[in-house]
Formats: sequence, structure tokens, C-alpha cells
Amino acid sequence: MPSLTEVLRERAQRHPDRIAFHAGDSSITYRDFDRRTDRAAAALAAAGVGQGDRVAVLDKNSLEYAEQLFGAARIGAVQVPINYRLAPDEVAYIVDNAKAKVFIVGAEFVPVLAAIADRLRHTDHVIVIGGGDEARGHGHLDYATWMDAHDPGEPVDAADTAEVFVQLYSSGTTGLPKGVMLTHDNFNAGLSLTRELWNIDDATVMMVAMPMYHVAGSALTVCVVHDGITGVIAREPDPVAIARQIERHRVSHVFLVPVLLQFMQLMPEVAETDLSSLELLLYGASPISEDVLRGAMGMLPGTRFMQVYGLTETTGAITALPAEDHDPDGPHADRIRSAGVPNPSCELKIVDPATLEEVPRGQVGEILCRTPQNMKGYWEMSEATAAALLPDGFFRTGDAGYLDGDGYLFIHDRVKDMIISGGENIYPAEVENVLMSHPHVTDCAVIGVPDDKWGEAPKGLVVLDADVPEKELIDFCRERLAHFKCPKTVERRPAIPRNPTGKILKRVLREPYWEGYDRAVH
Repeated sequence: MPSLTEVLRERAQRHPDRIAFHAGDSSITYRDFDRRTDRAAAALAAAGVGQGDRVAVLDKNSLEYAEQLFGAARIGAVQVPINYRLAPDEVAYIVDNAKAKVFIVGAEFVPVLAAIADRLRHTDHVIVIGGGDEARGHGHLDYATWMDAHDPGEPVDAADTAEVFVQLYSSGTTGLPKGVMLTHDNFNAGLSLTRELWNIDDATVMMVAMPMYHVAGSALTVCVVHDGITGVIAREPDPVAIARQIERHRVSHVFLVPVLLQFMQLMPEVAETDLSSLELLLYGASPISEDVLRGAMGMLPGTRFMQVYGLTETTGAITALPAEDHDPDGPHADRIRSAGVPNPSCELKIVDPATLEEVPRGQVGEILCRTPQNMKGYWEMSEATAAALLPDGFFRTGDAGYLDGDGYLFIHDRVKDMIISGGENIYPAEVENVLMSHPHVTDCAVIGVPDDKWGEAPKGLVVLDADVPEKELIDFCRERLAHFKCPKTVERRPAIPRNPTGKILKRVLREPYWEGYDRAVH
């Protein structure tokens, strides 16, 4: 397999005048994008960046982001995208942990840079995208000036396909974020399947709507180049802006998280746009309610829907729920609640998380996967890598679920979020699904809290659109679940805290109840 930068070179030679990316009011052909990548590589090399060095980027989605991704790889270096919603201390931790020699920052994040500049021990050069005179006022170099000062020179490609292409940091919801090292081979393995699975052809227009610091945004940016198609870069995940860009560029393929699908159904401006060009809508990254999915399918009647499941550590999707299984009233209606079946190159196994022994079909356990998409490891964390990547090639996802008789994967929860009450295992997602079916519950989370009798007890935290007594909600669950699984208490909240991809911040919710305990198990 060629490296991803060699793939870009080949696409530029084959389709030089095809648009590689639209971004806002700018567009760039494959020929020009390839040369911009060479210029980025030259600029980084002149800044002292070489094989294995890291280049950190803090910005919203942009052409500059994409050209730096491929430019770093072209000289054997590695881009480190940073979540722009993080606090300054968190940004500083990632830049310093990655030992980034160059730090590229969007102009609107200069205040973050100012707060942490004296703490970046390994960073020799700070570049501001779109900074102009403002960047120089802060003592930093403007991106366009920096790039223009370097001639692309002779084409180079120092990339080794077994080496790291990008280093994405985990969300850090359970501690300090870990640098997930994904190689050229990891991306090639996954993207070699997408053309057929997603019905991609030369006319496909793929939108990159997820942030490029997220595995979906990164993978779809690479997918555009890998398949030699046209991409549309959405600056940020804004529902109305996304809808208008779909209409403007006749986007045919897009990946959206459930919360965006929910918002799009509520906004009149979205209803006014023409979304008829959409052929395939991929969704995933967090659970979706049946109501949201039905509403989205009603909003886009001519579009095929496909759920995908994966992790940062698996370079994105490793399973898919095919479009034909999106029939909530059909003979296999239960499948719509599944994450689908594994990709052809992926092997799944469900094990007891304590013993790692495989459990029978239909029984819940930890999901393990063996696939060429599995990460190379965690950056400078050998123990964490060894704990996650087993000697037989399986990766411990940390997710709990089961396989049904037809091989469909049903996901229950994170293993770490499992509640053990009186020796019984309770998976919060199962209880949350029941609570969400109550007509006045608009959002919810279920956590384990200390209980003197049972060790832990499930507690429901709910967002309501009407006054509903606690007992009514508990009884509602008891009519539909085994009593030991039902919340012992229910508390009303104004909102449920989530990370940018919609995942509930369970650790944040649990912390107040476990203060004073040595560990969050009673």
C-alpha cells in the first residue's frame, strides 16, 4: 500500500483540475492542493521539523488544517490536532505531552495561546492562521507569510506506511487524554472498504462536518483524498451552516452525530434548504434515540442511513448497520437499535472483562476487536498500550455489548460505567433507553451512587419538559425492567453534561456522590 501522501500525489496527477476541497468561499484543485502540501512540508522542514516530530494544530476546520495534515506526513512528521473546546490548561498539556516543535493556531484562539505560551517547553515556532498584523502584534508569525516564504522545491515523500500519520488525543473523560497513534496503514485498511460500503464514485461529494480533531473529521478528510473525490469542509458543526453547504455544493455523503440530527429537525432554516442531493447519511459517535432517527429519516426521505461504530483507537468505523436494516416497522425492527455487523476486515469477540474469557452469544461483556485499523499504541504510554492491545491482536474497546445470533452488535455501555449492585451487573444505557421512552423525559443519564446495602445503586438524572413525580419515573422503569436495574432515586437536572461529540460526562456526574470514598466502587 502506498503512503497517504503518495496517494495524494497520484490523485493530483490523475485528476489535476478536479476540486479537492471547498471551504467557505474558497476551493482548491488536486494539483494546487498537492503543491500546497509540498509548500507546507518545506515550511515545516525549515522550522526544524523532521521524521517523527509532532506538529500541533488548534483551530476549527480549514484548508490550512488539511494541507498541514498531509504536509507533516510528507516529511515523516505527525500532526497533533487539538480540541478547540478545551480549557487552556488542557491545551497546554497536549502540546507539551506531544513535544510539538511547531504549534499552529487559528486567530480566534490567540487568547488561549497567550495564556499558555510560557508553558510550552518543546515548541520552537508558533504560527497564527489568519493572524496578519494581529499575529505579529502578539509576537507570532502569520501563517500565510510563513508559507509564502518557502518554495515547495522538489517533491518529497519521507512517509513510511507503518509509521504514525496522525496523533489524536482521547477525550479525557476518565482522566488525562492519551495520544492515540494512527498509522498510514491503519487509514488505508479502513478506507479501502469505504468505496464499496458507502457507494462512493467519482461524482461523490463528501462533507467533512465533524471537527478535524475528532477521528471522524480526520478520517473523512483523508477519505476525500484516498478516493480522489471532492470534499466540502464545514468550518464547525453548525446545523444551519451544514445544511446550506449541502445545498450549495450538492453534497452526496455526510457523517453527523445524533445531536446534530436532532437540532436540524428543530430549525426552520434547515427545513428551508434543499437537501435532496444527500445519498448517504452516516451517523454514530454517541447513542441515538429512535425518535430522533425516525425524524431524520422523515426529514430526508430519499437518503440512505447507515450507523457506524468505532473508536479513535480503531481509526473510526469498524461496524456498520446497512441502510436496508433501517426499517423500524419491518420484520427485523430490533436491528435498528444495533451498531450493525463488523466490517469484512474486523473480527469481534465478547468477553468477560475480568477474565477475558469469551462469553456465549447474547450475553453482555466487553467488546474486543481484531482489525488492521487498530492503533499502533498510545504515545509514550507503554503500560496503557499493553493493557489495551492484547498479544493476540485484539483491542479492548472498553465498551460493553453483545452479539445476537445473526452477528449484529448491540452496545450497552462503557465497561467502566457498569454499576454493580448486590453482585448484579447493571448497564446504564439499558436503563437510560427506558427512561428516554417516557413522554416527558427529554434527556437523562444513569449513574451508580454509594449504597450501604447494595454497594452501589442506580440513580437517574433526568431533564423534563413537565413536572413528573420521582415515583412515577421509578414505577415507569419497574414496569419495563427487572427491579434491580431500576433507579432507586431520580433527580431532576436542567441539562446533562456532554462532550462535543454528545457523550455523557459520567465521571463529572458521579464525582459529587463519591466524595470521601477511596474509589468509586462501594
